Amino acid sequence: MKSVEKNWIWRERLGIVCLILTILSLSITITINFRPLYIVDIDSLKILTYVDMDKSTLLKNFGELMNYLNNPFRHTLQLSDFPVSTSGAFHFYEVKRLFLLCYGVLIVTVVPSTLFVFHLFKSKRMWRLIRPFQWGMIIPVFFGILMAIGFDQFFVAFHGVFFNNDDWLFDPVTDPIINVLPEEFFMHSFILFFVLLELFFLIGIILGKRQLKKL
Repeated sequence: MKSVEKNWIWRERLGIVCLILTILSLSITITINFRPLYIVDIDSLKILTYVDMDKSTLLKNFGELMNYLNNPFRHTLQLSDFPVSTSGAFHFYEVKRLFLLCYGVLIVTVVPSTLFVFHLFKSKRMWRLIRPFQWGMIIPVFFGILMAIGFDQFFVAFHGVFFNNDDWLFDPVTDPIINVLPEEFFMHSFILFFVLLELFFLIGIILGKRQLKKL
Protein backbone atom coordinates (compact mmCIF):
# COMPACT_ATOMS: atom_id res chain seq x y z
CA MET A 1 0.00 0.00 0.00
CA LYS A 2 2.80 2.39 0.92
CA SER A 3 4.69 1.61 -2.29
CA VAL A 4 1.56 2.36 -4.34
CA GLU A 5 1.10 5.67 -2.52
CA LYS A 6 4.78 6.52 -2.99
CA ASN A 7 4.57 5.77 -6.71
CA TRP A 8 1.54 8.03 -7.00
CA ILE A 9 3.36 10.88 -5.23
CA TRP A 10 6.23 10.61 -7.70
CA ARG A 11 3.79 10.52 -10.61
CA GLU A 12 2.22 13.73 -9.33
CA ARG A 13 5.63 15.35 -8.98
CA LEU A 14 6.52 14.38 -12.53
CA GLY A 15 3.16 15.75 -13.65
CA ILE A 16 3.86 19.08 -11.96
CA VAL A 17 7.30 19.28 -13.58
CA CYS A 18 5.73 18.49 -16.96
CA LEU A 19 3.08 21.17 -16.40
CA ILE A 20 5.69 23.78 -15.45
CA LEU A 21 7.63 22.97 -18.63
CA THR A 22 4.43 23.46 -20.61
CA ILE A 23 3.81 26.82 -18.95
CA LEU A 24 7.40 27.95 -19.58
CA SER A 25 7.44 26.88 -23.24
CA LEU A 26 3.94 28.25 -23.85
CA SER A 27 4.87 31.62 -22.34
CA ILE A 28 7.99 31.76 -24.50
CA THR A 29 6.03 30.77 -27.60
CA ILE A 30 3.42 33.46 -27.05
CA THR A 31 6.08 36.09 -26.33
CA ILE A 32 8.33 35.49 -29.33
CA ASN A 33 5.35 35.39 -31.69
CA PHE A 34 3.48 38.35 -30.22
CA ARG A 35 3.81 40.59 -33.28
CA PRO A 36 1.71 43.45 -31.78
CA LEU A 37 4.51 44.13 -29.30
CA TYR A 38 6.94 44.93 -32.12
CA ILE A 39 4.32 46.98 -33.98
CA VAL A 40 3.78 49.14 -30.88
CA ASP A 41 7.53 49.43 -30.26
CA ILE A 42 8.16 50.66 -33.80
CA ASP A 43 6.29 53.82 -32.83
CA SER A 44 7.09 54.06 -29.12
CA LEU A 45 10.82 53.51 -29.63
CA LYS A 46 10.89 55.53 -32.88
CA ILE A 47 12.60 52.65 -34.68
CA LEU A 48 11.89 54.07 -38.14
CA THR A 49 14.31 56.94 -37.45
CA TYR A 50 17.17 54.41 -37.68
CA VAL A 51 16.28 53.10 -41.15
CA ASP A 52 15.32 54.52 -44.51
CA MET A 53 12.06 52.62 -45.01
CA ASP A 54 8.41 52.81 -44.08
CA LYS A 55 6.61 50.78 -41.43
CA SER A 56 5.09 48.24 -43.81
CA THR A 57 8.49 47.47 -45.36
CA LEU A 58 10.06 47.05 -41.93
CA LEU A 59 7.25 44.72 -40.84
CA LYS A 60 7.71 42.69 -44.02
CA ASN A 61 11.39 42.15 -43.15
CA PHE A 62 10.49 41.39 -39.53
CA GLY A 63 8.02 38.79 -40.79
CA GLU A 64 10.72 37.24 -43.00
CA LEU A 65 13.04 36.99 -40.00
CA MET A 66 10.36 35.38 -37.83
CA ASN A 67 9.42 33.00 -40.63
CA TYR A 68 13.03 31.81 -40.79
CA LEU A 69 13.25 31.42 -37.01
CA ASN A 70 9.97 29.50 -36.81
CA ASN A 71 10.18 27.33 -39.91
CA PRO A 72 12.29 24.18 -39.43
CA PHE A 73 12.32 23.62 -43.21
CA ARG A 74 13.77 27.02 -44.06
CA HIS A 75 17.54 26.77 -43.88
CA THR A 76 18.68 30.11 -45.30
CA LEU A 77 18.02 33.55 -43.85
CA GLN A 78 17.29 36.11 -46.53
CA LEU A 79 15.80 39.51 -45.82
CA SER A 80 14.46 41.75 -48.57
CA ASP A 81 16.01 44.98 -47.35
CA PHE A 82 18.76 43.99 -44.92
CA PRO A 83 22.11 42.33 -45.65
CA VAL A 84 23.13 39.56 -43.26
CA SER A 85 26.77 38.78 -42.45
CA THR A 86 28.09 35.27 -41.86
CA SER A 87 28.33 35.83 -38.09
CA GLY A 88 24.88 37.41 -38.04
CA ALA A 89 23.38 34.49 -39.94
CA PHE A 90 25.01 32.03 -37.55
CA HIS A 91 23.61 33.84 -34.51
CA PHE A 92 20.11 33.73 -35.98
CA TYR A 93 20.65 30.04 -36.70
CA GLU A 94 21.43 29.50 -33.02
CA VAL A 95 18.33 31.48 -32.08
CA LYS A 96 16.34 29.31 -34.47
CA ARG A 97 17.54 26.16 -32.69
CA LEU A 98 16.37 27.60 -29.36
CA PHE A 99 12.99 28.46 -30.89
CA LEU A 100 12.56 24.93 -32.23
CA LEU A 101 13.68 23.44 -28.91
CA CYS A 102 11.02 25.48 -27.15
CA TYR A 103 8.36 24.30 -29.60
CA GLY A 104 9.55 20.73 -29.16
CA VAL A 105 9.19 20.94 -25.39
CA LEU A 106 5.71 22.42 -25.77
CA ILE A 107 4.59 19.72 -28.21
CA VAL A 108 5.94 16.89 -26.03
CA THR A 109 4.51 18.19 -22.74
CA VAL A 110 1.21 19.85 -23.61
CA VAL A 111 -0.86 16.66 -23.93
CA PRO A 112 0.37 14.91 -20.74
CA SER A 113 0.08 18.25 -18.90
CA THR A 114 -3.50 18.67 -20.05
CA LEU A 115 -4.35 15.13 -18.95
CA PHE A 116 -2.60 15.73 -15.63
CA VAL A 117 -4.59 18.92 -14.94
CA PHE A 118 -7.81 17.14 -15.92
CA HIS A 119 -6.97 14.32 -13.49
CA LEU A 120 -6.19 16.76 -10.66
CA PHE A 121 -9.44 18.60 -11.26
CA LYS A 122 -11.48 15.39 -11.42
CA SER A 123 -9.88 13.93 -8.29
CA LYS A 124 -10.17 17.28 -6.45
CA ARG A 125 -6.42 17.59 -6.05
CA MET A 126 -5.85 20.92 -7.76
CA TRP A 127 -4.56 22.13 -4.41
CA ARG A 128 -1.37 20.21 -5.20
CA LEU A 129 -0.46 23.03 -7.59
CA ILE A 130 -0.59 25.77 -4.97
CA ARG A 131 2.84 25.38 -3.35
CA PRO A 132 4.95 24.72 -6.50
CA PHE A 133 3.18 27.52 -8.36
CA GLN A 134 3.76 29.91 -5.46
CA TRP A 135 7.47 29.13 -5.72
CA GLY A 136 7.18 29.54 -9.47
CA MET A 137 5.83 33.06 -9.04
CA ILE A 138 8.95 34.06 -7.12
CA ILE A 139 11.25 33.39 -10.09
CA PRO A 140 9.85 36.13 -12.40
CA VAL A 141 9.99 38.59 -9.49
CA PHE A 142 13.65 37.72 -8.89
CA PHE A 143 14.59 38.19 -12.54
CA GLY A 144 12.44 41.31 -12.71
CA ILE A 145 14.51 42.82 -9.89
CA LEU A 146 17.71 41.96 -11.77
CA MET A 147 16.33 43.63 -14.88
CA ALA A 148 15.36 46.72 -12.91
CA ILE A 149 18.84 46.95 -11.41
CA GLY A 150 20.46 46.87 -14.84
CA PHE A 151 18.98 45.41 -18.01
CA ASP A 152 22.30 45.74 -19.86
CA GLN A 153 24.01 43.35 -17.45
CA PHE A 154 20.99 41.04 -17.47
CA PHE A 155 20.95 40.98 -21.28
CA VAL A 156 24.66 40.19 -21.47
CA ALA A 157 24.33 37.45 -18.83
CA PHE A 158 21.38 35.96 -20.74
CA HIS A 159 23.46 35.65 -23.91
CA GLY A 160 26.35 34.25 -21.89
CA VAL A 161 24.11 31.42 -20.70
CA PHE A 162 22.56 30.50 -24.05
CA PHE A 163 25.38 31.31 -26.48
CA ASN A 164 29.06 30.34 -26.35
CA ASN A 165 30.30 33.01 -28.76
CA ASP A 166 30.12 36.75 -29.44
CA ASP A 167 28.16 36.56 -32.69
CA TRP A 168 25.21 38.20 -30.96
CA LEU A 169 27.25 41.43 -30.78
CA PHE A 170 26.11 42.70 -34.17
CA ASP A 171 28.02 45.33 -36.13
CA PRO A 172 25.44 47.84 -37.45
CA VAL A 173 27.57 48.26 -40.58
CA THR A 174 27.48 44.61 -41.64
CA ASP A 175 24.19 43.71 -39.91
CA PRO A 176 21.98 46.82 -39.93
CA ILE A 177 19.06 44.64 -38.78
CA ILE A 178 20.30 45.32 -35.25
CA ASN A 179 19.24 48.95 -35.65
CA VAL A 180 15.60 47.89 -35.78
CA LEU A 181 15.92 45.37 -32.94
CA PRO A 182 16.82 47.69 -30.06
CA GLU A 183 17.59 46.44 -26.58
CA GLU A 184 14.41 48.06 -25.28
CA PHE A 185 12.33 45.79 -27.49
CA PHE A 186 13.94 42.74 -25.92
CA MET A 187 13.35 44.22 -22.47
CA HIS A 188 9.66 44.57 -23.28
CA SER A 189 9.66 40.97 -24.52
CA PHE A 190 11.14 39.75 -21.25
CA ILE A 191 8.54 41.73 -19.32
CA LEU A 192 5.76 40.15 -21.38
CA PHE A 193 7.22 36.69 -20.76
CA PHE A 194 7.41 37.22 -17.00
CA VAL A 195 3.87 38.64 -16.90
CA LEU A 196 2.57 35.56 -18.73
CA LEU A 197 4.40 33.28 -16.30
CA GLU A 198 2.90 35.10 -13.33
CA LEU A 199 -0.55 34.93 -14.91
CA PHE A 200 -0.43 31.19 -15.62
CA PHE A 201 0.92 30.39 -12.15
CA LEU A 202 -1.67 32.67 -10.54
CA ILE A 203 -4.50 30.93 -12.40
CA GLY A 204 -3.27 27.57 -11.08
CA ILE A 205 -3.08 28.89 -7.53
CA ILE A 206 -6.58 30.39 -7.70
CA LEU A 207 -8.08 27.18 -9.07
CA GLY A 208 -6.28 25.15 -6.42
CA LYS A 209 -7.46 27.36 -3.56
CA ARG A 210 -11.05 27.42 -4.83
CA GLN A 211 -11.18 23.65 -4.99
CA LEU A 212 -9.50 23.37 -1.58
CA LYS A 213 -12.26 25.45 0.00
CA LYS A 214 -14.86 23.02 -1.29
CA LEU A 215 -13.22 19.94 0.31
